[in-house]
Amino acid sequence: MGRIKTAIAGFGFMGHTHGETVKSFPEMELTAVCDTDTAQLKDTPAGVSAFTTLDEMLKKADFNVVIISTPNPNHEEAVIKCAKAGKHIICEKPAALTVEQFDRMVNVCKENNVIFTVHQQRRFDKDFCIMKEVYSQRLLGAPYIIKSQLYGVNGNMHDWHVFPEMGGGMLYDWGVHLIDQILYMVDSKIVSLYADVRNIINEKVDDYFKILLKFTNGVLAEIELGTYYLTPKRAWFIGGDKGSAYIDGFAGEGKIVRTAHLLENVPGKITMSAAGPTRSFGPPEPGLLQYEDLPQVKVNHRNYFENFIKVLNGSGELLVKAEQVRRVLLLMDAVRKSGKTGEAVRFE
Repeated sequence: MGRIKTAIAGFGFMGHTHGETVKSFPEMELTAVCDTDTAQLKDTPAGVSAFTTLDEMLKKADFNVVIISTPNPNHEEAVIKCAKAGKHIICEKPAALTVEQFDRMVNVCKENNVIFTVHQQRRFDKDFCIMKEVYSQRLLGAPYIIKSQLYGVNGNMHDWHVFPEMGGGMLYDWGVHLIDQILYMVDSKIVSLYADVRNIINEKVDDYFKILLKFTNGVLAEIELGTYYLTPKRAWFIGGDKGSAYIDGFAGEGKIVRTAHLLENVPGKITMSAAGPTRSFGPPEPGLLQYEDLPQVKVNHRNYFENFIKVLNGSGELLVKAEQVRRVLLLMDAVRKSGKTGEAVRFE
């Protein structure tokens, strides 16, 4: 394709982040940005054209790729306009507020023969990629439980994320990433799910959820997020019949843990513990627990754009595919349904 002339629709926080990313790739050139808020355009880089509407940018600017980072409700209209103008598209997540919206977006992109993908860059988070390796390589034998936890202390949503009609709340914000990671990791259909979705300190939008996914391969996945948990943490746990693995933090620090041997039966001797007498949950004997290093991975959010550039040049396959994004959106609908009814929902 040659030099990839790139525009950004929506030059707020994520738009600025995308701008820095684009400028860091020698294959890409940032040529135009647009935002309805003129304050966001004050620090437009030199040599980059700035516009206050997408229509004006499509009419006057020179670009063949557009990154759409407008608020959620604007994604469908922006994608359709850009597709009809023949622009290849990266759209911020969530791609759409409904599956029906997303299907319309995909169809228009197919009709106009443009590449369309969604910015699920957290498939390249180090902590996730390490655990994906643990799972994919069967380093723990047969896995039975996966836990993905994200807790914060700030509590309040920000900007337009406080409005339900804008697609606000944590399920749309971080939830779409955490769900996408699990579905990308576990190659299996889902039997059923149960979800608890709450508004703890935000009146109108969710700021806490717990999702339980039961897969046909026997894995149970638990995703939990709370913005007002007051014990800040990003953590993973995978349990298998040959050991466990844990991670504490986005940097991927943790261990694989195994036992030197399995007990044939519970010891006859009762152990006194802080909880009283016990045989099953007393302290482990010295040397019983053995610790191993987690797999090493070399990943970066830049890998997402590296994949996109390869696809543009005809030498790669899209990492984030439309059918994967659609599955996440369907699952989020089921999560909301379970959250409202308090009942498990059959899925797939």
